[in-house]
Amino acid sequence: VQLQASGGGLVQAGDSLRLSCVASGRTFGNYAWFRQAPGKEREFVAAYTWRGGKQSYADSAKGRFTIWRSNRDNTLYLQIISLKPEDTAVYYCAAGYRTNARSPQDYDYWGQGTLVTVSS
Repeated sequence: VQLQASGGGLVQAGDSLRLSCVASGRTFGNYAWFRQAPGKEREFVAAYTWRGGKQSYADSAKGRFTIWRSNRDNTLYLQIISLKPEDTAVYYCAAGYRTNARSPQDYDYWGQGTLVTVSS
């Protein structure tokens, strides 16, 4: 099982960014994005159920973050608009079997992370 995240970079406040996570090796029931800012704990951002396409978001992500997947290339995406400096973090994609899962402990596999830095 491999999760390969990409798409991060240095952007300015107000910009948009699309993160990608290519999943290979197995299909899981639930996929998610987490982020970890310097000196802080890893926090849930959004989740997507592979069958049914149900989306769920952290309160802090509602309105500016969109999670979805592409059937064609087995890729999970996270679109972020109106980026803010407080969005600066390493963003991780994760896969697991538990539904409605928002804790890092609920996920079995992790990508390597992609760094998003938002300058003011």
